[in-house]
Amino acid sequence: MKNILVLCTGNSCRSQMAHGYLNLLASKKANIYSAGIETHGLNPGAVAIMKEDGINLTTHASNNVDEYKNINFDFIITVCDNAKENCPYLPSENAKRLHHNFFDPSKVNGTDSEKHDAFLKARNEIKAYCKNFVENYLSSDNL
Repeated sequence: MKNILVLCTGNSCRSQMAHGYLNLLASKKANIYSAGIETHGLNPGAVAIMKEDGINLTTHASNNVDEYKNINFDFIITVCDNAKENCPYLPSENAKRLHHNFFDPSKVNGTDSEKHDAFLKARNEIKAYCKNFVENYLSSDNL
């Protein structure tokens, strides 16, 4: 089993969505972890938008990256520029480090509909990225 860490600033939104999709798409091939360089708790908008797609995040926790310093990761995926630039050193020397700065829906101010659309946009971007990641890195040809 591969070990995958999804890393963001507060482990409340984008990394949680990616964690949910990777759990769904790669649970038989990898152990999925998510963390932040800080912990902000679960974002209710992220929980709600994932529920619309049949994924329950309510059992997730907002974790700090330091909790996982003793795990040897095969992949470390940063999902925001802040985490990429400010993440403490993780001693997974052989980890493939990937980065994609996803749109941050939690920064959108507006009507409920506008906020929903923002979370939907981020969710769809993250879902497509996770599908592509699993196909490119976790298919039987790449294991």
